[in-house]
Amino acid sequence: MMAPRWFEDGRLHLGLGIEDTFVPQSRPGEGARPAERAIDEYELTEHYERFAGDFELAAGVGAELLRWGVPWYRVAAEPGRWDWDWTDRAIDAQLTAGLRPVIDLLHYGTPLWLDAEFANPDYPHHVEEYAARFGERYGDRVFDYTPVNEPVIHALFSGEYGYWPPYLTGAEGFALIAANLARGFVRSQRALADRVGASATFVHVDAAMSFIGDDAAPEHREEADRLRHQVHLVEDLVTGRVDAGHPLLDRIAPAIPDRELQWFRDNAVQPDVMGVNYYPRHSTELFEAGVHHSGGFADPRPSVDRGTEGLREALAAFAARYGAPVMVTETCVTGSVEERIAWLDQSIALVERMRAEGAPVVGYTWWPLFDMYEWTWRHSANPRSDHLLTMGLHDLVESADGLLRVANPVADRYRAHSSRLAALAGS
Repeated sequence: MMAPRWFEDGRLHLGLGIEDTFVPQSRPGEGARPAERAIDEYELTEHYERFAGDFELAAGVGAELLRWGVPWYRVAAEPGRWDWDWTDRAIDAQLTAGLRPVIDLLHYGTPLWLDAEFANPDYPHHVEEYAARFGERYGDRVFDYTPVNEPVIHALFSGEYGYWPPYLTGAEGFALIAANLARGFVRSQRALADRVGASATFVHVDAAMSFIGDDAAPEHREEADRLRHQVHLVEDLVTGRVDAGHPLLDRIAPAIPDRELQWFRDNAVQPDVMGVNYYPRHSTELFEAGVHHSGGFADPRPSVDRGTEGLREALAAFAARYGAPVMVTETCVTGSVEERIAWLDQSIALVERMRAEGAPVVGYTWWPLFDMYEWTWRHSANPRSDHLLTMGLHDLVESADGLLRVANPVADRYRAHSSRLAALAGS
């Protein structure tokens, strides 16, 4: 009889994340459109050089889990050539530090040689091969995987808003990218499961997105319904939940014919844990009567801070929809140390209340371990310091020796929560 997996032992598990967005494609400016730089958060934060120390910082504040991504575009810089040298050293350093990696296999970026990126018809096979090779190399010691981080954000930014490559727009673009992501998701999880075996744990992760305001007004009702349902579209596809009664069936029909919907149902993969990324100041968008918003960074809807109420609703909704334990896989506020500590305390207290009420919440992740740089850096010519987001347990401080990681009081408070929860588990 197998011992319980980590999420089955009855404890609340604390994690941290290191921001790992990779969009390596660049393009020149044209007309009113500014040039776009490639973005690699590991480069911007100097994680490539400082990874071992970063992992020690995470372990030092009491984190057990570390959500951490692999730069696919570097591992596979050319078709058919695989370079695992840096990843080998990083995985070894995480394990040496006593952390349990939860691997973000895909955190936005595709290799530069993959034309049309997520719209490439061969994308699902390429990402499947990448997953298989990762599982073959590390599956004897790395057991936790997120096949695709935030597929709804992938599909919105790359398929509806035209903000990231391949710059598709509209509902058709969203459906096309969502469908191809889902194909790759299923193939990746199956490839990993085949190679890691019964020890594999799959933490599916998506963004919590909700909408309030004038969403019931006639001019907004159809749009609001579409947005609410498409938040879950990729997860619904990969878990075999899209059938003749699905509310988005007509919209996705051009991208996913009936025979392929049957393929998704026949090959469905499930989350062992359903991860929810929730940011209180950004995860709830406001509809305004008479005002059209296309979404995305270029034209965002205003957001509403719903605090712990919004977090409770998101966790409960994902748990009910997918019938799996849930965890907070990303949360924080960008602000002062005092604001961050307040949200850390409030959000952990909310998770503990939900657990006491019987909700299947198994983990909590503060994101990120140290500060990061805003994605708008990609559309700017300004230095990285102009795009710093104060989010972490550690400040990023420019120095003659590069970016220093300087612990702030949020790190102390996180460590205090970790020690308290460990004491409760041992009592």
